[in-house]
Formats: sequence, structure tokens, C-alpha cells
Amino acid sequence: MKPYRHELKYYISQIEYELLSRKLSLTMNRDKFALKDGKYFIRSLYFDNLDNDAISEKLDGEDKRDKYRLRIYNLKDDVIKLEQKHKQGSFIQKNSLSITRAECDALIEGDYTPLLRRNEQLAKQFYAIFRLQNLKPCVIVDYWREAYVFPVEDVRITFDLDVRTAYRATGIFDPELPTYPATEQGYTVLEIKFNRYLPGYIRALIQPIENAQRSAISKYCLSRKYE
Repeated sequence: MKPYRHELKYYISQIEYELLSRKLSLTMNRDKFALKDGKYFIRSLYFDNLDNDAISEKLDGEDKRDKYRLRIYNLKDDVIKLEQKHKQGSFIQKNSLSITRAECDALIEGDYTPLLRRNEQLAKQFYAIFRLQNLKPCVIVDYWREAYVFPVEDVRITFDLDVRTAYRATGIFDPELPTYPATEQGYTVLEIKFNRYLPGYIRALIQPIENAQRSAISKYCLSRKYE
């Protein structure tokens, strides 16, 4: 199990994004997944149960909650992640399992048994949770991510741009999937993750944003607003 990390979220304007992005591009390293333009495409397919507990717990402000998702990059199937994101206050813990295209397709169809054939304990835990809660795919979330990293305290700063959703769709690899805007035009989701503390060097870089109002924004919740 991975350790808990701090997670700070902000909903920033286009001007704030451009200023901070320019500053970080000159002072921090790009994420290893970045394409030539410094960004990469993320598509996530989230799961929930018939009672919609995942979104209800978020909207009700529950301190402890979990989300489960499949995640791919740049619409390719060479890297497919099955993930659990556990949230406790301002702390997060993400547990991730790399799976095959066949295992991914089975999960989308409601067949969890391929997880039982895996040797990893995490796979068996995922199987038990999916089976017990009867989790089903509920919404696709798309966005372009611009990410920067800093080695001290494993700092990771990301801008998620053009967040879009495909409500009730499950075609995670479909490049022609119709999607709809999930955020207000011109706004970007900024996330800052780190281990024990935020280094002073990074704090100085983001000071104008850090002094702004933090947000409990969730791309998952934003993407279910069409229900």
C-alpha cells in the first residue's frame, strides 16, 4: 500500500494558469509522460454502485471516501491502470494495478474474475471490493494534463485542462467518443501533491495561487453533473 500524501486543489483562471505554467516550465522538470507540447491526454472510466455511493459521499462531505477507476493515456492500451483513490481529509492514498486490455474489457463488461487469476494481493482486494459493492462503470472523464515534478518530498504539480465527460459511455478506447465540457470555459484544475511538507522553493513559486481560495473540486463530480 502506498503512503498517504497531501493534496491541494485550486480552480484557476486562464491568466493564472498561463502565468504559473510559464514559471514552472522554467524552474521544474516535466513529467516523464509529457509529449512534445508538454502535455498528455488522460481518460478515466469511473465505477460506482447502484446507490451511487461514490458521488453521494463526496457531495455529503464525507471525510473518508474511495473512488475506483480505469485509466489510460493518449488513448492507447499499452498502459492501463486499475486504481483506487482513497481520500481522508486533505490526504490521499492511491493504489494502482497495471492490467491488460483483455482484463480491462472484462471489468467494463462486469466480469471481475480475471483479477482472481492475478498473483498480486491488490488484485484480489480489487476483486472483493468490485464483487461486494457490485461496481459498474458510470462516467468517462477526459482532460489534457500538464505536469511538473520536484524530487524533494516527491512534489507533483498538475494542470488539468479542457475537462470533458462522456456520461454513461464505456468505450474508453474510442477516439470518436462524443464528450461535453465539465468545467467552465477558461478555467483549469490545479492540483499540488506532496509527502510530508511543501518545500519552501515550491511554496515561493506558487505563492500567488496558494494565497487564493482552495477548492474541493472533483473532476469526477463535475463530470456527473449531466445526470
